[in-house]
Amino acid sequence: MKKFKTLLATALLAASTSTLVYANSAEQQFQQGNGEFKDHFDSVKLEAEAGNAIFQTLLAEFYFYGDGVKQDYQQAFKWFEKAAEQGVAEAQLNLGEMYFGGEGVKQDYHQAVKWSQKAAEQGYPFAQYNLGVRYHKGQGVKQDYHQAVKWYQKAAEQGLAWAQNNLGVMYENGQGVKQDYHQAVKWYQKAAEQGDAKAQNNLGVMYYNGYGVKQDYHQAFKWYQKAAEQGYADAQSHLGLMYAKGEGIKQDYHQAFKWYQKAAEQGDAYAQALLGALYEYGSGVRQDKTKAKYYYGLACDNGMQIGCDYYRKLNSER
Repeated sequence: MKKFKTLLATALLAASTSTLVYANSAEQQFQQGNGEFKDHFDSVKLEAEAGNAIFQTLLAEFYFYGDGVKQDYQQAFKWFEKAAEQGVAEAQLNLGEMYFGGEGVKQDYHQAVKWSQKAAEQGYPFAQYNLGVRYHKGQGVKQDYHQAVKWYQKAAEQGLAWAQNNLGVMYENGQGVKQDYHQAVKWYQKAAEQGDAKAQNNLGVMYYNGYGVKQDYHQAFKWYQKAAEQGYADAQSHLGLMYAKGEGIKQDYHQAFKWYQKAAEQGDAYAQALLGALYEYGSGVRQDKTKAKYYYGLACDNGMQIGCDYYRKLNSER
């Protein structure tokens, strides 16, 4: 579950210049062990107690994250609620998230959606994305792909990469909208260019398969690599496969091994099976059938049938 900690960077723009300086420095002072942070915290608390909704939101975040004060979800909930009731969109969203996770309050999906909706209707893109996810997955509301698309679209048009990627997924799969690979590529591209690893991987898939765009292994490799370097396991296994096959890049089993291993260490069953194959045949690594069986076994345990098949095959050779 995502928490939307954006206040320190942006929301205090609504307050004075001196307050903005505080917003930029207070958390840094806490991280550096600066004793002056307590004075800042006390000042924020006084403003919050006086009814300032922006400072109520900031105080709630301090309590939620344990910034300069003992972490206390009940206090965080209390102050988010006060700010939310005054109409602060960020507080409304985070209040909804606390209801969703049962943090500082009894879990209540309907309340979670209620507060997310209030924030979304104010045009807050993080809340619009969040509400889209709720409708997409049927969390606290009846699953409704059309509503999911509606809210993803609103957030995507404001430039939120998470929403752009998810909107692309809806177009790719034809969920809540007519299937349209060109639109999927369009939204993946927007999110990928912002550095979103999931979107970069998804864009790579579109180029690899020629969905909504001319098939282009070089472009597929480029986007897989960007996502893989951010640690995204699916992209790491895809990149490894391109190295193994020599698609979009010179064949290189050593590089294939490197990327399969990174993905396998994250629990990617497909990569575990492929790593097992490299060990079995000694491609890019010294042949080691014991390790091959180990990785096939991991893949099998993670639901990859081919891993089970090759594990049994190696067992039968003994």
